[in-house]
Amino acid sequence: MTSLIIFTLLALLLITGMPVSIALGLTVLIYLFTLTHVPVEAVALKLFTSIERFEIMAIPFFILAGSFLTHGGVARRMIRFATAMVGHWHGGLGLAGIVSCALFAAISGSSPATVVAIGSILMPAMVKAGFPKEFGTGAITTAGALGILIPPSIVMVMYAVATNSSIGTLFMAGIVPGLVLAGLLGLVTWYRARRFGYPRQPIASWRERWQALRDSFWGLSLILLVMGGIYSGLFTPTEAAAMSAVYAFFVATCIYKDLKLSETPGVLLEAANMSAMLLYIIANAILFSFLLTYENIPQAMSAWMLSLGLGKVMFLLAVNILLLIAGDFMEPSSIILIMAPLLFPVATSLGIHPIHFGIILTVNMEIGMVTPPVGLNLYIASGLNRMGLGEVTIAALPWMIAMLAFLVLVTYWPPLSLWLPSLLGMLSF
Repeated sequence: MTSLIIFTLLALLLITGMPVSIALGLTVLIYLFTLTHVPVEAVALKLFTSIERFEIMAIPFFILAGSFLTHGGVARRMIRFATAMVGHWHGGLGLAGIVSCALFAAISGSSPATVVAIGSILMPAMVKAGFPKEFGTGAITTAGALGILIPPSIVMVMYAVATNSSIGTLFMAGIVPGLVLAGLLGLVTWYRARRFGYPRQPIASWRERWQALRDSFWGLSLILLVMGGIYSGLFTPTEAAAMSAVYAFFVATCIYKDLKLSETPGVLLEAANMSAMLLYIIANAILFSFLLTYENIPQAMSAWMLSLGLGKVMFLLAVNILLLIAGDFMEPSSIILIMAPLLFPVATSLGIHPIHFGIILTVNMEIGMVTPPVGLNLYIASGLNRMGLGEVTIAALPWMIAMLAFLVLVTYWPPLSLWLPSLLGMLSF
């Protein structure tokens, strides 16, 4: 009965069009002050101690690093490098877009930033080279979602905060699935380009490839700085995020010099706005999680689902269906912070590894970024290419089907996620 009241109240607030973060906070306040006798001091203390966590600081730092890189010419150099390497294959510029998105995802941690940085340059170039507008739109829109899966990932940080999981282990677990998904998206791009006879780029000489690598070296080095620093124990994920922000600023302003110092305040303000929005969502989601825990709802839900006799296969199927539906109406941060505390106890009770479960949730969030009506990547691509939301959705459909097939693979084959962290001795259950 308690859970029904809480979720009904939340649903009613969401139906009014209220932002998810505000709806979460109001649900908690209305319930606490009308139906319970929880001391206000306890609520405030819980909120303060939860937000005070050191790991949360990684979010604004990764956002800031992504903003510097987006404005600092890194994307343009990565596109040139990717085009030099794979541009002569079928659908060369499309494949270059997939590779560029994967590389930029590995230094930005943001799906929308990846679509903006790569799409704003490559989509017009593909149309100019003779590709249909729909082909480039579909490839870049879906490949941009790699920003959620390939580390560093802001969504992974939120999952770690919500479930007390290791951020470093999650990052390592996302590398192999991210590369596999990039390969699948590239395969779809190559097949469609070959089938429809889309243009190919001239083969770049080794000298041109070397020059493109040199030009993009400073941006690519950020991948080694973050992942190498975390794995070597040189710094924590949060410290790696801070280092990446400082490094990105230095590269954008002092090496590439595409970002003027006079433009820095605008970039800082942009990153601050995004960080404030996410931290506000986190704060309200933590309050909501506190309410659920206070009423023992996760434990009750876990006991109920276990009593149904659901095994791993059916539970994971139900989770994927639930998250895919949620992804149609909510953005990833809210879904992770609401659903993870509810589903995590059931998953661990069934013997599902927390890191594997985190990767499953992350892949679902990827797909949510490219499904209407709330898929943010669709709106960004629509604005960049001046296409309707329905047109962008249809254009992205072949790549979305590949993403759904990948979701099945990553869900029911745990070694895909757990092999690398296990090899590095980072796993514990």
